[in-house]
Amino acid sequence: MIEWFTWLQIAVAVAAGLLCIVLGLAGRVPSDLTLGSLALVEVLLVVQLVVALVAPAFGNTPSGSVLEFGVYLVSALLIPPAAIFWALVDRGRWSTVVCGVAALAVAVMVYRMLQIWTVQQA
Repeated sequence: MIEWFTWLQIAVAVAAGLLCIVLGLAGRVPSDLTLGSLALVEVLLVVQLVVALVAPAFGNTPSGSVLEFGVYLVSALLIPPAAIFWALVDRGRWSTVVCGVAALAVAVMVYRMLQIWTVQQA
């Protein structure tokens, strides 16, 4: 993992999460802004997947469990599309809040992936 990119991912996910929660609690239904912010979180996760696959070839190996890291990454990759699907099916204000919670969950998972990659002992 690239540390600065991970912090960028966390910042974008937290910003997207807070944006969606605030807009949802204000009564706004899902829009291009809220769903686009969640799509950006997903794009960054796909880039993280590529980085995680390529990094060991360049000497950046994880210090923790590769299986645990992989499960976190795959799970995080599934959360934004599920939230976007929910928002498209249920066009209510609470689906916007769900998108925000999904983005915050991804931020926590990315932080945990950083811990697994850099801190833990295998």
